[in-house]
Amino acid sequence: SSPYYPQPTPTQDYIIQAMDWVIRYHEGGAKCYAFHSLDLAIRDLYQSLRDNKRGATAEAHALETWENLGIPHAIQIDNDAAWCGSLKTARYFSRFMRLALWFGIELIFIPVAEPEHNGDVERVNGLWSQQFWDLRHFDSRSQVRRSTPQFVKWYCTHYEPPSLSEQTPAEARQQVIRRCLTPVERQAIPKQLPLTAGRIHFIRKVDSEGNIRILHEVWHVDQRLVGQYVWATLTLHEQRLRIYHRRSAQVRPRLVKVFRYTLDEPVVPLQKQFQRSKRRRNMFTML
Repeated sequence: SSPYYPQPTPTQDYIIQAMDWVIRYHEGGAKCYAFHSLDLAIRDLYQSLRDNKRGATAEAHALETWENLGIPHAIQIDNDAAWCGSLKTARYFSRFMRLALWFGIELIFIPVAEPEHNGDVERVNGLWSQQFWDLRHFDSRSQVRRSTPQFVKWYCTHYEPPSLSEQTPAEARQQVIRRCLTPVERQAIPKQLPLTAGRIHFIRKVDSEGNIRILHEVWHVDQRLVGQYVWATLTLHEQRLRIYHRRSAQVRPRLVKVFRYTLDEPVVPLQKQFQRSKRRRNMFTML
């Protein structure tokens, strides 16, 4: 049987968005990147079209997402350079990672090269391709940009995701409150982003030597957990990396290892306006 996968689950107190991008080519070879953000509880969608997937592009998409869908408690993403930066340096925190921490958002990185574990937003990528890209002919990016609001409008007001039991995302959105990023808060983002107190999570599969890799660094977990998934939580303000394992949904997670995680720069406190309830802070996202 396949190993248990600790799937992050959104709740009313823990809002999770998933982010991803998909690439398509115009005739002539010009690239079009469609970035998608999905609120995993209500399936609300934000899309932006870009001509690259550089860090600044991923940041712009994220900020627009938080202005439109709201600031989540966590974002589920893969390990692409758009989010992580492309440096091979250990303990390197990209600007995107720092930006999320600045707003009190926890990042949840799915296992490397296992896109199926971000399946909800992957399905939106596929839906966009089937319902929009594959049905039309585009000569230029501006042509795509002009047409793309039609897809988002159709998705939000006509599409009924299976998880919403015959509701559209627009109808589900009316039943919740989301705290959106304000223009003043966006303007106040420092040019040099510090490391902010918070947590980053990594779901990893233990390799044949009992190890996992996190931010270009190898950590020994346990030889007995080879082939199993573990959940690693880096708590920046404590400079600690905790590794948990859960054998099934019926048992509680077990703390397997705690490592000291020394940082060579200070960690600043999370600003008051971005702090959430203490109850949410204590929640363990694997549950």
